[in-house]
Amino acid sequence: MFDSLSDRFENIFKGLRSKGKLRESDVDEALREIRVALLEADVNVSVVKGFRDRVRERAIGAGVHEALNPAQQIVKIVHEELIATLGGETMQITYASKPPTVVLMAGLQGAGKTTNTGKLALWFKSQGRNPLLVGADLQRPAAVEQLRTLGAQVGVPVFSEPSDPVSVARAALEEAKNTGRDVVIIDTAGRLSIDQELMAEIGEISDVVQPDYTFLVIDAMTGQDAVNTAHAFNETLSLDGVILTKLDGDARGGAALSVKEVVGKPIAFASTGEKLEDFEQFHPDRLAGRILGMGDMLTLIEKAEAVYEEDEAEAAATRILQGEFTLEDFLQQMQQLKKMGPLNNLLGMMPGMPKELKNQEIDDRQVARVEAIIRSMTPKEREKPDLIDGSRRGRIAAGSGTRENEVSQLINQFKQMQKMLKKMGGMGTKSIKRAKRKSVKGKKGKSGQRSGNPQAGRTTPTKSEGKRKLVLPGLDDLEQNEEVAALLSNLKSQDS
Repeated sequence: MFDSLSDRFENIFKGLRSKGKLRESDVDEALREIRVALLEADVNVSVVKGFRDRVRERAIGAGVHEALNPAQQIVKIVHEELIATLGGETMQITYASKPPTVVLMAGLQGAGKTTNTGKLALWFKSQGRNPLLVGADLQRPAAVEQLRTLGAQVGVPVFSEPSDPVSVARAALEEAKNTGRDVVIIDTAGRLSIDQELMAEIGEISDVVQPDYTFLVIDAMTGQDAVNTAHAFNETLSLDGVILTKLDGDARGGAALSVKEVVGKPIAFASTGEKLEDFEQFHPDRLAGRILGMGDMLTLIEKAEAVYEEDEAEAAATRILQGEFTLEDFLQQMQQLKKMGPLNNLLGMMPGMPKELKNQEIDDRQVARVEAIIRSMTPKEREKPDLIDGSRRGRIAAGSGTRENEVSQLINQFKQMQKMLKKMGGMGTKSIKRAKRKSVKGKKGKSGQRSGNPQAGRTTPTKSEGKRKLVLPGLDDLEQNEEVAALLSNLKSQDS
C-alpha cells in the first residue's frame, strides 16, 4: 500500500543527500515534493499542511545535530513527524478490574467487521485471555453463522439468540460471567452507508453494555471515505480506536496517515492479510520506518519468534557451523519461513533492502515446487544428494510433478550453498576456538600462570575501564574468501 509513497520519499531524500549544505530554499523544495507525494497518497489536505508546517519549522529553526549531516537531519525530522501523524505511540490494551472486558465492534458492511472480530478474538487468546464472541448482527443473512465458523477456527465460543441485538448483547454479558469468560467481543450490524437506524441501534447496544473499548473497523482501501466514516461514527459512539483492514492492498494509504489527526482516535489494530493470524497491534513508529525505507526489524523478529522454536533454531545453527546442513534442514527452514507470511512482506521489513528486490514479485508457487521436490526424496537422499542418479531423478520429478532438469538445478544450487555454508561454518568454528583461547590467555598473568589477583580472571569491565569495543569474531577470516570479500566491499561502499 505504501510502496509508491516510499519510492517518492526515497527519491526526495536522495536529492538532499547529493547536496553538501542545505539552504532554506532546498528545504522548501523538498517540502513541496513531500506535500505532493502525500496528496497523491490521498492524505487529508489539512493533515498534509500541518505535517509540512511542523517539518519546516523544525528543519529551519533547529541547529544541525553533530552526528548527522543536514540531509540526515531532515530525514530524522520527517521520520519523527510521520510517527506523530500516525498516532505517536502504540495503543495499550488494559483490562477491566471486574471481568469481563467488553469490546464493541462497529463498521459498515464490506469493511471486514465480522472477520476482524474473529481475528481480534484470536489476538486476545494469544494474550492469555478467554474471549467470548457475540453475534449481535441479526440484519445480514448468515452473519451469525459466519461468526460461528470463525469462532470454531480460532477455538472461541460464540453466543447469539434469535431475539433483538440489544437483548443478545445483554444476555451475552451474563453468559460470560457464568462461563468464566474475561473478554466479550460484540459483533454488531453494519449498513452499506451511514443511516439513522444503524446509529440508533449501535448506540442503544453501547448504552446497555457500557463497553470498555469501542472499535470501528474501516477499509484502508477506501481512502478519505474511510476517514469520513470514522468521523461520523465517533460523533455517535465516542470511539476508542480504529481497526484498519486491507493494509496489504495496493491502494493509496491516505486513510492510515489521516485518521488520527482528523478523528482524534488512534489506530489500535491493523489487518495485513486474509489469514486469521494476519492481525497485529498498530505501531506508528514501525510503519513510519517502513514508509521511509528503514525496514521493520521488530515486527520481523516477532514473527520469527512466533514460529521458530529456540531449540530447533540452535540445532540448525550448530549443523551449519559443523558443515552438516542437509536438504531436510532446508525443508524445515522453508516451512518455518512460510508461517511468517508472504516473502514479499518479509523483504519489505528488512532495512536497506534494494528497491528492485522489494518490488520484485516472488511467486510462492516456486517455493511450493521446491518443497514438493524435496518431499519426493527419501530421507537418505535428503541427507546425501549425491545418491541421486538418473533413475532416482526421474522418480523424484514424477513424484513432485516437475521436470528432471528442475530437480538437477535444485540439487546443484543446494550443493553450492552447502559448500559455502561449510566454508563459512569452518571459519566460524575457528573463530570461536580462537576467541576461547584469547579468553583463557587473558585470564593468566604475564608469566603464563594464573594471577593471584582475584580480579584477574573477570570479564566484566569496571567503570574506570569504560566501554569495551565489540568485535565480530572471524571477520578477517571471512574476508579471505573472495566471494564474501566482494560482498563486504559492496556493503561498505553503500550508504548505511
